Amino acid sequence: MASAPAETPRARTRTRYRRRLRSRIILGFVLLGFGLTLLLAFATNWVRDTVEDELVTDVMNRNIDEVARQYSRDPTRQPAIAVQQFFARVVPAGKFDKLKAEQPEWYALGDGIHTVRGVNDDGTPFAYRLAVRKTNQAWFFLAMDLTESERGKGRFNQLLIGVILFFTLLSFLLGWWSASRVMSPVLELAKRLKRSRSGLTEPLANDFADDEVGQLAAALDEYSARLTHVVQRDREFNADVSHELRTPLAVIRGAIELLLARQDFDEKTRNRLLRIQRSEQQCTDLIGALLLLSRNERGSGSTDVAKVSEQLIEAHRAQLGGKPVTLRVEGQRGLIVDAPESAVTVALNNLIGNAVKYTASGEVVVRLQPLAVDVIDSGPGLSPEDAARLFERGYRGTHAGHSQGGGIGLSIVRRLCELYGWDVQVKPGAERGVVATLTFG
Repeated sequence: MASAPAETPRARTRTRYRRRLRSRIILGFVLLGFGLTLLLAFATNWVRDTVEDELVTDVMNRNIDEVARQYSRDPTRQPAIAVQQFFARVVPAGKFDKLKAEQPEWYALGDGIHTVRGVNDDGTPFAYRLAVRKTNQAWFFLAMDLTESERGKGRFNQLLIGVILFFTLLSFLLGWWSASRVMSPVLELAKRLKRSRSGLTEPLANDFADDEVGQLAAALDEYSARLTHVVQRDREFNADVSHELRTPLAVIRGAIELLLARQDFDEKTRNRLLRIQRSEQQCTDLIGALLLLSRNERGSGSTDVAKVSEQLIEAHRAQLGGKPVTLRVEGQRGLIVDAPESAVTVALNNLIGNAVKYTASGEVVVRLQPLAVDVIDSGPGLSPEDAARLFERGYRGTHAGHSQGGGIGLSIVRRLCELYGWDVQVKPGAERGVVATLTFG
């Protein structure tokens, strides 16, 4: 039968990108610190530029007004500017065309304050603010050198980047420290749970503070108590059922053996008694296997797989009822499995029983290998849906029709394989039918 469905790519992607809680806390601190610092840097830069622009604009407006007043008092006198970064120029009405030829960019500017940037002949950048005031008598220009201011702004921005990086690193350290403090009780709780894989023998909540982790520990204690009660009740039920069923089965076995010892039964009656005997043995084996599964305990033994296969083939051959199907065992003998005979019998019986059930005509071959058994039939084959869901509890194949069965046989086989470390697979046959392989690892 096919192995369990593989993990889908989408599930693998979700697992791959699922972060640990500690990592998410640290990442949250880093993003918060980086975002706030970056926002503060932008706000600081914006406030600085706004205040500087308002101050420069106010100073330049007052200075160009002073230049205009000085010119109106004495047009022949050069305007006096007290600050070195300022440069004033007055163009009388008759020299407008000369200005257009010398400095066309100034000629085209209108009234107001403008920012002019460019590159000198030696390749160094320059920048200045230019206040323009145009009247009919003269045009007034007042330039303020911003080169040093631009350099200072660049240096300021570099320092802001350093501040952002520093506070981001500080946020990482704070996040790491906070995550360690927050996750410490959670990790301790996880360690306590790992140390008690077989069940919680001592309450967890007593060792934790009355906080969220303590509430989680208390909830785990409550859940453990309920689970322990359910497991205990399940074990008692399994033991009771095993005892109560084995007693009447033992009575049936004894009665059948006594009846078969008599020689006055006809062949038809004797065959019926043999069928009852085989059914009793099948029930006994099934009870033993289910009891092992319910306890999750590996039973030991020395089971001859060839012998069990031949017994099962004989039992199914007697139940064919005229069905045109040939049953046979082939391959090398000698495979001994360290497991109770009941477990091996239940696993092989389900595989052989399915092969016989779905083969309308042809043959069912049990092929013995050094470490495995192949059950080969000539039935209708296997659909992709059956291959994907064959071992689901309660699932019945597309070819089941109205046949008897609850769809739990193969799920029992899968559970036995998980318990003993075996492997069961199914694949379509070379021409038709199905090949089921039970490997004893």
